[in-house]
Amino acid sequence: MPSTPQRRRTVRRLTAAAAVLAAAVGVTATALPAGADDGRQRHGRTVDVQLLSFNDFHGNLEPPQGSSGTVEELQPDGSKKTVQAGGVEYLAQSLRTARKGHPYSVTAAAGDMVGASPLLSGLFHDEPTIEAMNKLGLDVTSVGNHEFDEGRTELTRLQRGGCHPKDGCFEDGKKFRGADFPYLTANVTDDKTGKPLLAPYTVWKHKGVKIGFIGVTLEGTPDIVNAGGIKGLKFHDEIETINKYAKVLNRKGVKSIVALIHEGGLPASTSYNYRCDSPGPGDGISGPITEIAEKVTPKVDALVTGHTHQAYACTVPDPSGAPRTVTSAASYGKLYTDTTLTYDRHTKDIVRTSVKAPGAANHVVDRTQPKAADMTSLIARWNKLAAPVAGRPVGHVSADIAGRGSGAPESPLGDVISDAQLEATAAADKGGAQLALMNPGGIRSDLAFKASGAEGDGVVTYGEAFTVQPFTNMMNVLDLTGAQLLSGLQQQVSGPNEASPKILQVSEGLTYTLDMTKSGADRVVKDSVKLDGKAIDPGKTYRVAMNEFLAGGGDGFTAFKDGGNKYVGASDLDAFTAYLTAHSSADKPLAPPKADRITVVK
Repeated sequence: MPSTPQRRRTVRRLTAAAAVLAAAVGVTATALPAGADDGRQRHGRTVDVQLLSFNDFHGNLEPPQGSSGTVEELQPDGSKKTVQAGGVEYLAQSLRTARKGHPYSVTAAAGDMVGASPLLSGLFHDEPTIEAMNKLGLDVTSVGNHEFDEGRTELTRLQRGGCHPKDGCFEDGKKFRGADFPYLTANVTDDKTGKPLLAPYTVWKHKGVKIGFIGVTLEGTPDIVNAGGIKGLKFHDEIETINKYAKVLNRKGVKSIVALIHEGGLPASTSYNYRCDSPGPGDGISGPITEIAEKVTPKVDALVTGHTHQAYACTVPDPSGAPRTVTSAASYGKLYTDTTLTYDRHTKDIVRTSVKAPGAANHVVDRTQPKAADMTSLIARWNKLAAPVAGRPVGHVSADIAGRGSGAPESPLGDVISDAQLEATAAADKGGAQLALMNPGGIRSDLAFKASGAEGDGVVTYGEAFTVQPFTNMMNVLDLTGAQLLSGLQQQVSGPNEASPKILQVSEGLTYTLDMTKSGADRVVKDSVKLDGKAIDPGKTYRVAMNEFLAGGGDGFTAFKDGGNKYVGASDLDAFTAYLTAHSSADKPLAPPKADRITVVK
């Protein structure tokens, strides 16, 4: 019978559900892409399978604005070139072009397809992004920490479909169909049942070729998401989980395995196309993914990673010493990775040797190519629904205000946001805040002078402000002693944040020095921490504003969990837009601040 989209969708959903059961009763789970069949091609012992992958898309359907929409390209002469990249119209076109001439091609992702999304997707609880992923042919993805931004129930709705429980259906006569591809949650289990929240793995089949995919998110997810969204869930060790399910797949006759891991590394270069294995395998990458790559069982043939929003295509030896690709395609759909997996029909495994691993390279999703027409239509349809909210002007800027892409510990946009939060909570009846702190990960974009929309230069719309602050966290004001405040500042550069510091953005009046030549908590020069020119008194109580994520100890800032006399105010987004409106106009646009509150010694 013909393979209709609805029939393929039904098969995928049944097989994704079957994978959960497989862990307990031994049922093999399979996910069949469009056009797949089980007929064996009898010519040739090996066949090249094309693995296309990306990660951390974060609902960026339209081209990301400012520096968030660029990649750095290393030129033959050693210079570097900035290239405009990203946007689902171009990502879909890139993937479709790449698939041509490859009869064996599978597309996978390493999590954070949604969450912290611009308004076009975020306003509709990321249904537009799931629809786009269905259309561009995504076969499978691991779950990322941001898939839990709206909680476990919302994640399962994105997988299985159905209208939003509070906001209902967004288009008349249309019910959200959910993801055609499986979300894999091998290391996320339900406290009560002990079973994975969604499928732990899936098997891609095409003409006798079978490749298993195991999907995990970072074990530290509870430290970086709101606790309420993951209540009743446990997050397990990535290495142990992958090794466990690799054995399960092997017992079922699946010898070729790819791990989709929402955890990443830090490359030695900011250029996406640098030589990662120079001078030797694995030398061009560091960070959490390196330990995972070195310890995950050799049964796994390739690691597709994410989370750090970095670009790399490296070779890291597995525990047996054989080379194995470890890749990441930056973020926001600006790159995709093309990996060749040579499949041996006799052994049913990927051919890997000590000399040469399967080839992998990152490619730019450039904006000079034609747009995918179906994605253009999708964007136009959802933009029409969002227009009454998205297009409302909320302020004016005189130039780009760097946030996500500033590259410095303190960003100009971080200063604006922290000032906005202080202003929103400073009044006695609004919390009585004396200073404000903002986590850098909550700033999702630059504020561009000229955005991708049709509004005039310098105009900031509600949609653009939402892109910068998409979480809608409620503002909290807490009592913190000077000692607790100092401890919180030290946690920026110590404990879990020592290797990759998370530098809080601070409101006007708070100044201090970071000495990065030292290590751990000593990097914060205690005597330098001042409020309005006066040294912080460890025994004095201060009223400190921050979003509810930080107040709950998120990002490793456990010192803030002990704050008392909590006041809950407006949302961070409301504080931001109110500040822009109050402090800017067409005649007097807001200028980028100097970002001189934190002195850094290197």
